Amino acid sequence: MEVSPKYRRIIIGLGVMAAVLLGKLFYIQIINDSYKRSASNNSMVYQTVYPPRGLILDRDGRVLVGNTVRYDLMVTPREVTAFDTVMLATVLDTTVDFIRERMQYYRTYRTRIGFQTLPFIKQIPAEQYARFAEVEYMFPGFSGIMRSIREYPYDAGGNLLGYVSEVDASFIEKHPDYRSGDYAGRTGLEAIRERELRGEKGYHVFLRDSRNKVRSSYLDGQFDKEAVPGSNVTTTIDAQLQHYGQELMAGKVGSLVAIEPSTGEILAMVSSPGISVEQLSSIGKYYGELSRDKYKPMFNRTVQASYPPGSVFKLVNGLIGLEEGVLEPQYYYPCDHGFVYAKEHKLGCHGHRSPLNLDDAIMMSCNGYFCYVFRNILGNRKYDSTSEAFDKWREYVMSFGFGHPLGSDFPSELGGNIPSSGYYDRVYGKRAWRFPTIVSLSIGQGEIGATPLQIANMAATVANRGWYITPHIIKETEGIEIDSLYKEKRYTMVDTLQFRNVIHGMWKAVNTRPGDGGTATIAAIPGLDVCGKTGTAQNPHGKDNSVFICFAPMDNPKIAVAAYVENAGFGAAWASPIASLLVEKYLCGETSRPELEEHIKGTRLIQN
Repeated sequence: MEVSPKYRRIIIGLGVMAAVLLGKLFYIQIINDSYKRSASNNSMVYQTVYPPRGLILDRDGRVLVGNTVRYDLMVTPREVTAFDTVMLATVLDTTVDFIRERMQYYRTYRTRIGFQTLPFIKQIPAEQYARFAEVEYMFPGFSGIMRSIREYPYDAGGNLLGYVSEVDASFIEKHPDYRSGDYAGRTGLEAIRERELRGEKGYHVFLRDSRNKVRSSYLDGQFDKEAVPGSNVTTTIDAQLQHYGQELMAGKVGSLVAIEPSTGEILAMVSSPGISVEQLSSIGKYYGELSRDKYKPMFNRTVQASYPPGSVFKLVNGLIGLEEGVLEPQYYYPCDHGFVYAKEHKLGCHGHRSPLNLDDAIMMSCNGYFCYVFRNILGNRKYDSTSEAFDKWREYVMSFGFGHPLGSDFPSELGGNIPSSGYYDRVYGKRAWRFPTIVSLSIGQGEIGATPLQIANMAATVANRGWYITPHIIKETEGIEIDSLYKEKRYTMVDTLQFRNVIHGMWKAVNTRPGDGGTATIAAIPGLDVCGKTGTAQNPHGKDNSVFICFAPMDNPKIAVAAYVENAGFGAAWASPIASLLVEKYLCGETSRPELEEHIKGTRLIQN
């Protein structure tokens, strides 16, 4: 019988479809095994391989934060058989009760746990894990995962370095690329560059048998993924200077910040009291103790404390007066143990000769002189009101980096406070306040608040004759970029030519002969031309705070420092020698005043 053309086309079409299906089946089953692997996933076990975190280095390549090996002992409860509890406790240096409690927990929640593998003991030292490895065959269901944890060759301060801890549910919610069991930098440098330091996890793939026991590596590791180590990060910190600064601040409450003026790079950043690296390496163990300490060692004063800057702020008022044309360096003003205002009120001052010009007013830190300067700024006739003149003053002050976060790459930086005319309008009523109302701003008191980093930045700004580069703590290296913000000069509103008029006064404050009236002669270092300014900031909660800023050398300065010591009295008493020793250590490599150094290091101002 003859087959019709229509029927023939149907047969050919069916044949083509069958050939395509057979070809596809051949490709899936013989050539491409991805579907087979996908179907096998239920019998495959992925064991995470954690990468070592990148190193944190100082500016000269010294290791601030390195790694050492630890092991997490893992357990798959469904695979555990009867074992010698006493032997396991001995090998792991734990108690029999601990092991029994854990095993009882696994039995209680066996349905919920299923075939999961869980941490049994975390961060076992390598030597201890080696003892377990020798007898591991006696403990089915137990296995180890290598982890790297942080170690600290230099005691560079926990507040600076920051700590790493296991992520919790709230962290994972905000960072969905993390999983339970991962670690992350939570504070300090560890947090700043977590993205580069963390590396990339890998895994080994194993097969389970029909009884759900792990038997072998899948396809001889063909589909394993190697962990990628984290990238190293180089900081601007000088490890030796940082450590020395911590020794000087031991037993004291406050901050010590050093900046390289030409680059804005932070050389040292000490918050005292702080977290030691011993505590940092076991932060979980010490966290409760640290959080209860009344001196708040976990509080980073360098960027989070807002202090009255005190008399070091007189430099800013002097510069504004010069720029506004209401002050000339040769102007003399009297001071009879202070400045009388509002007829019966007086802002006091220590005894010194009178009258003084600008040089000597800075050298002797005269309160009365700078009250006149501030009065002239607010009374400048080119403004229609005190409020308008004050707003202009505030603009000048903020151009020095006060009143707002500087934008440092260090986390949790606060901005301090520079009051506005609107604030005083709300407190006293519009046009109801004048210079006598806010006279304390003349000497860096009142409502002014500044962080030690901002005060150090002011020192760097004066050293540079009117500009600064935003302070930062990460150096740009291959693979690690920094924002252009940390390369650009930021100029104040004061002409650079005005700064020489205050710098000479700062030089005299340090380098005049004892008895000539300089308030910071203790900070003098032969041959270094240190320029400095003392401050004694009033403190409503106790003894005055000791403040000092300086830079050296006077020309082409290499370092600018701010020291702030709470409840320590005059600036010359503690802040000046501390900052001076730090400068000498950095520029000379060693100090020439062993008795002063021993006195500073050996004295505790903290009252227990």
